[in-house]
Amino acid sequence: MFVKCRLSDRTLPALVCNLCDNSKKMKKLITITAFLFCINTSYSQRILTPMDEGSKVHFVIKNFGIKTGGDFTGLKGTMKFDPNNLSVWAFDVTVNAATINTDNSSRDGHLRKEEYFDVKKYPTIHIVSTKIQATDKPGIYILTADLTIKGVTKPVKFNFKVNKRNDGYLFTGEFSMNRRDFNVGGNSVSLGDNLKVLLSVFAK
Repeated sequence: MFVKCRLSDRTLPALVCNLCDNSKKMKKLITITAFLFCINTSYSQRILTPMDEGSKVHFVIKNFGIKTGGDFTGLKGTMKFDPNNLSVWAFDVTVNAATINTDNSSRDGHLRKEEYFDVKKYPTIHIVSTKIQATDKPGIYILTADLTIKGVTKPVKFNFKVNKRNDGYLFTGEFSMNRRDFNVGGNSVSLGDNLKVLLSVFAK
């Protein structure tokens, strides 16, 4: 047996309005959910800015057989960071090559010249992450990055630590490199070939 159901002139508009109302409620719910998701994502994934204050970019090299240290400042760039999601991490940071400071103004002026850092032609030293991996030790990670000095780009790989500090994060690590790979210092016999770079970068 089939029962015919007839909608009255009043019932049909009411049904249509009810369907429309439910559709609007659904769209509103979807919009709110998407909005909350975006808020949560943007809150957890931060784009940090490296700061000179609280940071130290230091190097140590032998000059005439004696260890000599120097620093760079003028940090700029971005560090995408989410303490709960390693996959979003990405670092793109520069320092100002002309800020080199070895506590000897005459030597610093010499290091800014063409034979060394050639700061007029290459004003920045640039490092960009290509891969960041976790280790089995909490708070310690492995950074693989491209380092560019004087227009020459070489890969570097080293361990680094991340620590929460005040309203930001402190990233620390160190690596060794050969200055000749980047055409720094030419054939100088007084200057050692290998140097150590020590990074302590505060970002917020």
